[in-house]
This record gives sequence, C-alpha cells and structure tokens, in this order.
Amino acid sequence: MPSPRLPRPAVSRLGIKLFAIILVVNVAISGLVFLAVSRSLDQGFIEYLDQTQTRRAETLAEGLAEEWAGRGDWQWLRQSPGAWHRLVRRQLWPGDTPPPEGIERRLGDPKDFVLHDASGLPVIGLPPDSDQEAAELRWLPIESAGERVGMLGYRPPQQLMARMDRIFLSRQQRNLGIIVAALGLASLLLAGGLSWWLGRRTRGMARATRRLTEGDYSTRLAERGRDELSSLAHDFNVLAATLEASREARSRWVSDIAHELRTPLAVLRGEIEAMQDGIRSLDQDNLHSLAQEVGQLERLVADLRLLSQSDAGALEVQLAPLDLAESLASRLDEASGWLGDSGIQLEREVEGPAWIRGDTQRLRQLWNNLIDNTCAYTTAPGRLRVRLAAHQGQVRVTWEDSAPGVPDAELPRLTERLYRVEGSRSRASGGSGLGLSIATALVRAHGARMQASPSPLGGLCWTLTFPAIEDHQLREDAA
Repeated sequence: MPSPRLPRPAVSRLGIKLFAIILVVNVAISGLVFLAVSRSLDQGFIEYLDQTQTRRAETLAEGLAEEWAGRGDWQWLRQSPGAWHRLVRRQLWPGDTPPPEGIERRLGDPKDFVLHDASGLPVIGLPPDSDQEAAELRWLPIESAGERVGMLGYRPPQQLMARMDRIFLSRQQRNLGIIVAALGLASLLLAGGLSWWLGRRTRGMARATRRLTEGDYSTRLAERGRDELSSLAHDFNVLAATLEASREARSRWVSDIAHELRTPLAVLRGEIEAMQDGIRSLDQDNLHSLAQEVGQLERLVADLRLLSQSDAGALEVQLAPLDLAESLASRLDEASGWLGDSGIQLEREVEGPAWIRGDTQRLRQLWNNLIDNTCAYTTAPGRLRVRLAAHQGQVRVTWEDSAPGVPDAELPRLTERLYRVEGSRSRASGGSGLGLSIATALVRAHGARMQASPSPLGGLCWTLTFPAIEDHQLREDAA
C-alpha cells in the first residue's frame, strides 16, 4: 500500500531561495560600495591635502626668498618669533582676508613649518637635536639670486590628519553607513515582496503540474499579465488541452479499432461455426465469403500499419522527379469505368507537365483513397471534378465532388482516424474510416498540404498543394 503523500509546506521553497539570493547579493554589493567609497574618500582626501600643503609650502618658500633678498639674513626671525606668524599669514592669506576655519586653517598653521638657514641650523621650529622628527618632514630649498639661503620644512598631511582626529572622514563614513543601511532595508523589503509574489505564482504552477502528472488534464492556469510567467501559463494550458484531446482521441481510437475488428471477426466466427454445425456447406461460395472478410481484415491491418509508420516518421517513400499530371491522369483514366458504374460523372482539367518529387506507388495509393472516398459518400447520380495547375512554384490539385456536403464545423475533423460525419460505423457508408487519414499521411510524406473546404458542386473539396521542381533542378537531377 503506498504511503500517504505528505502535505507540502505553505511557503514556497523557490521564494525562500530567491529571497536569500537577492538579500545576500544586495548586502554584498552594499558592503563593497561602502568599502570602495570609504577608501576612495580616504585616499582622495589625503591626496587633496598633500597637494594643498605642497602648494602652500612653495608659496611660503618664494616669500621667504624675497624676504632674504631684502634683509640679507634670518636674524630678524630668530629675534622676533611673532614675525614668523605674521609672515606665514601674509604669504598664505594675502590682504585682509582672515584664515578659513577647519582643515584649511590647520594646513596653514605656522607651527607646521620649519625654517633652517643655509648651514642647516634651525631658524624657526625644531631644535638642533631633533634629527628623527626632522627626517619626517618634507623639505623645499629657498633660493635667492641662484644661491641656496635656507630650507623650508613642512609636515605631510598624514601627520596633520592624525592630529585633526579625522573628523571629516568619520562624518562622511557615518553618512555612508546610513545610506548603506537604508539600501539594505530596501533590499530586504524588495526581496521579500518579490519572493512572495513569485512564490505564489510558481506554487500555483507546481500544484497544477502535479495534478497534470496525476492524469487530471482538465487543470488550467490563470493567465494574468503579459510577462514570461503568463506566457508559461498559456503554454501549460495548451499542453493540458493537447493531452486531454490526445487521451480522448486515443480512447476513441482504441474503441473504434476494436469495433472495426470485431465485425469481420464475428462474421468469420459465425460462418465457420455454421460450417462446423453443417448448416452451411464447405463450397466455393462460402469460402469466397470467408476470403472477403479476411481481405477486409488485411486491409484494415495494412492501413493501421501505414498510419503507425507515418506517426513514427518511418513511412517508406522513395522520392524522385515525376510528372504529377501524368500520374493523376493515368489513374483517372483507369478509374473512369469504376466511377461510371457508381453513377459519378468525371470532369477533369489536368494541365501538364507538373514536375514534383514524389513516389509513384504512394501517389497511386493517394488517388485510390480519394476515389474510394468519393464513391463511398457521393450520392448517385453525382459529379467529380479534378483540376491540376502549376502556379508560383507550386502544383495544386483540386478534388471536388457533389452532394452530400459536410458542415463547416466538421471539416477539420475529416482526417481524424475512424471518424465519420454521421457517426455511423457501418461499412455500408464506406470503408474503415481510415482512408482520409492515410491520404493526409501520404500528402505530408511528399512535403505537401491537404485542406478541406465546401465544394461549389455541393459536396466536399480537397485542395492538395505540392512543391514544384524548377527547371534547373530537373537538369541537375538528370545530370
């Protein structure tokens, strides 16, 4: 006994996976953006400070060179440290403009500059024994009239940043952290909403697919919107409808075959039992009747075999250039007496030549099936009009007969196997019901099309369209 099916969870696994993937990807992107922007701010800000400090040091060095040219020594700076502050301020912020606040002012602080004379002795700044601290400074020469008169040292921006507690960068990183957190929250909401929506859609598809695999072909999905999921739902509905129609056709097909086989077998059994019981004598007439029933069975089995080969793509067809007009005219000439005996007047307009790639035997079988169908269903006295014409690379055969006609709704079903318009299975109405199905298979094997429509004569019109062979193709085949 099979184990009962466990109930499936209400939460879609696909939705959970989608939620996790979107969330992880967005968090990873946010983290990378945070690190990249933080590093960019840090490096970019340091480079900006370095360039600014270097330009101001060069400006100050030029001003000190001018002061040396006017005074001739640095003794005035040694005697008046306040003069150093005034000099730095005048050189870096000329005029009456006060020094700016914040970082810009810290970069121009006089305490961050050191002045040595030409002998390397300190004038302003570090004492003589501060060699290690002096090595951390950057130095610019001070020249006057082509002669070096001193050296100006200044602190690099990294040291200044350490003293300023990196206030600017900390504020920028805090703002960036807020942005990244908001992005993460938005990603969380987006991932949750999208996964819920997609999970709900796919959960319905999964349930419908499960019912379809269990044999419930009446299942259909709602087609909402114009996205890929809606297209998938449409394709699912088409598949379900096709499977449902296929199951019904297969059931009807098996039932019809059983009925078709049962009738001749019942006749055979009855006649054989009558002979065994002595009711009927074993003579030529009774044997001929048995042979007719066996022949009917053979024809039915042969038709079924041909259709099965066609379905499997294994129908044997030897295609070669031939004149379709000659093939059709020859068969109509042979069948004219047969049609006359059935009370059907033949009219034909077959213009040739009309070259196609075809199989002579299969085409003869096709014409036989069409003639059989006309004789079986056309009321005598009746008419059959056959026309053939080549036009724009195609050869078109029109096969029209007289009443009775076929309702328009029944036309697409005429080539279904064992289908009869009146629903009767009596062979009095003609054949086994496989003739038109076989004709369609034979036409398809030649790469052609076969279409039914009402006939102007009051009956049925079949239009067969074959691809024609061009003259240069005929020459190539002949070569």
